[in-house]
Amino acid sequence: MSRPAATTQLAISTTQARISAATDAEAVAAWLAEYQESPQTWKSYRRETERLLLWLASRQLTLNGMDREALRQFEQFLSDPQPAERWVGPSRPRQHPQWRPFRGGLSPASRRQSLIILQGLFSWLVEAGWVGHNPFRLMRDKSRRLSNQAPGIERYLERPVWEWFWQWLNRPLGVEQSDRALYEHARRRFIFGFAYLLAPRVSEMAEARMGDFKMTEGRWWWDVVGKGSKIARVPLPEDMLMCLAAWRKVLKLDAKPAYQEQSPVIRALDGQRGIGHNQLYRLIRDTFNQAAEALEGEGGDPTYIAALRQATPHWLRHTSITHQAQSGISLRHLAESARHARLDTTSRYLHTEDHEWHREQQRHRLVP
Repeated sequence: MSRPAATTQLAISTTQARISAATDAEAVAAWLAEYQESPQTWKSYRRETERLLLWLASRQLTLNGMDREALRQFEQFLSDPQPAERWVGPSRPRQHPQWRPFRGGLSPASRRQSLIILQGLFSWLVEAGWVGHNPFRLMRDKSRRLSNQAPGIERYLERPVWEWFWQWLNRPLGVEQSDRALYEHARRRFIFGFAYLLAPRVSEMAEARMGDFKMTEGRWWWDVVGKGSKIARVPLPEDMLMCLAAWRKVLKLDAKPAYQEQSPVIRALDGQRGIGHNQLYRLIRDTFNQAAEALEGEGGDPTYIAALRQATPHWLRHTSITHQAQSGISLRHLAESARHARLDTTSRYLHTEDHEWHREQQRHRLVP
């Protein structure tokens, strides 16, 4: 399948453009460059804009020709990309001849997120003088339909399935396992312990260095550069210190990191090099799928099996923050640990009021 930068991409007039671009693909690349310091955001935005450019090219349209009707058709296309043989396929390297931009039709939440991203693209392109209008401005009830502030977080693992999952991760391997198998087993336990206890993003885990764990006045903290290059400090729970010590023992290191120790925290099979964001993402997804198969083999709850199959690395962050809230950590401290700029973002993880409301609603009966 041809990429947006291919010769099928249609060029438009650049008389009014305030950016250096000759084609739609180059204009989009200029927008993406604004996010190059946030690799995961860049990757997500590239995926959505690439889908749009490929769809436009298939209809001989340009970004400037994207009107309200085209936007409506594109939204329908996201839910059911047809013809499927052209648009849908299993995960492949981007340069593979069988690479496709979709694994399947997008869910309502994923479609909304895609449109939120593209709305931002068009707003930027209008300011850049590349397009003459933003078709999203014609969308009825846009503020509701394109709001990314959902009433509550749903993409997380409920505590019973997390407890089963953590127990499954810690099951001992069979006898006479290879050194590689033992190493991968220990690394996997550490990755999920790290993710659950500190709620990092995938990029933050991949880029973490041992020296980021520091002791100040007798207390251990994790220094992290997060989304938007914001620097933060997160307290380390005792269980995280134990996970870190166990992982460092596998790496033949002292239990606690030394000051300014710059070696990567999560490492490749050689025990020295770090691993990339994509490799870490796939490792976590593969583990969730393996866990789903194991739970299905045990006759587990179908709802939990489905949750494990759907889970992505970002579910771990949602799971961590949700479970911290349920354990009674205050909203203010939870927001600081999650590194949210707004308290209302953190409040979406609080399910206590829903539980109380549901319990009280049971008083309402057909017969008193």
